[in-house]
Amino acid sequence: MARPFAKEMGAAFLAKSPAELTEADIIYDWNSVKKVAPLTQKRITFFDETLRDGIQSPSVVDPKIEDKIQLVHLMNDVGIDHVDIGLPGAGKRATEDVEILAREILDAKLRIKPGCAARTHVNDIRPIIEVSQRVGIEIEVMSFIGSSPIRAYAEEWDLPLMLERTAAAIDLAVSNNLPISLVTEDTTRSRPEVLGAMFRCAIEHGARRLTLCDTVGHATPDGIKNLIEFTRSVIDSMGAEVGIDWHGHNDRGFGVTNSIHALEFGADRVHGTILGIGERVGNAALDQIMFNLKLLNELPDRDLSKLLILCKSVARATRVPIPVNYPLAGADAFRTATGVHASAIIKAERRGDTFLADRIYSGVPAAMFGKEQEIEIGHMSGESNVVYWLKKRGIEPKPALVKRLLGAAKGTDHILSEEEIRQVIKEHRAT
Repeated sequence: MARPFAKEMGAAFLAKSPAELTEADIIYDWNSVKKVAPLTQKRITFFDETLRDGIQSPSVVDPKIEDKIQLVHLMNDVGIDHVDIGLPGAGKRATEDVEILAREILDAKLRIKPGCAARTHVNDIRPIIEVSQRVGIEIEVMSFIGSSPIRAYAEEWDLPLMLERTAAAIDLAVSNNLPISLVTEDTTRSRPEVLGAMFRCAIEHGARRLTLCDTVGHATPDGIKNLIEFTRSVIDSMGAEVGIDWHGHNDRGFGVTNSIHALEFGADRVHGTILGIGERVGNAALDQIMFNLKLLNELPDRDLSKLLILCKSVARATRVPIPVNYPLAGADAFRTATGVHASAIIKAERRGDTFLADRIYSGVPAAMFGKEQEIEIGHMSGESNVVYWLKKRGIEPKPALVKRLLGAAKGTDHILSEEEIRQVIKEHRAT
């Protein structure tokens, strides 16, 4: 007898074995219905701000230098292109850490390239030059200055002063053969006539990139599109070859989405921090940006198998716990105790179809990132959860034991821990 959905699915679909099924056979992807091209024609690059902007969060610990070295290696391994290794103008310890990290990148022959933050002030840029010359490595200067009217009002700045500081900072870096990006703080709330003047000044003096900042998480996708189109028009009017960076924060919860939109609208380098750590509610989460771009087939050359290790290492080094419901890295990301969900996963696994099992109740394939689906036992579980749990651990799922465990689960208000389940098994065997 034909299955009820045979007509809709087509006989060819039903005739295929699990090994023959493709993702297109079992998942209809509305995301790509009108998508006729990649997100961007440019190569996407990433700038990690975890060790600078990220540790400005009042709730994190500045990692030890040994931890910072490990994190830079992991960033390199997952394909992050650039890393902010600190703000040496902040003091002695910051300068020491910057020099150690720069030397490690050089000595270990890492592909990742170092950058340093600096105000548009010669006293911030000189230490970067000095470290670069001592170590013998090029360090990108990320020179920042507020550009919004609210910031200028609070600081009592006027445009001539802002342009003077911008020109002096860029001239100093360029004269010492260091690449420099002008970072306009609060770009998303800045006037076009001010931004135009600052961008032209930066380009005329030799800046290689313009970094557009959503410093307080104000922007929406429409605002990003307008801003990047304006920035591109300034660059094109000067006939310049200047890159565009996007640096977003997450105050409105748009951090990751805005970053992906920024790439679509014309940015070619996106900033972020691992786990989204940073001031207030944090920066755009670079790990989430990367794995989403991977799922969008935009990162064919990036191996993200160590991304989970990087997330956990940042959490440990900064003492920031990962929320249980955090995408990809959270403890519950691939974990279920719901009977219906577990049953569907189990049915797929029984057919030997790991591809199906990994996607039937997950929009993120766990295996792609070194994880697997987990089935637990709780008050919303069914017998299949218990049977699966026991078989997974080599324990025979005898009916009496299954019944006892399910009864114990139904009498609780939580997922049974490994210890609780083992105790029920021990009591059952004793009786």
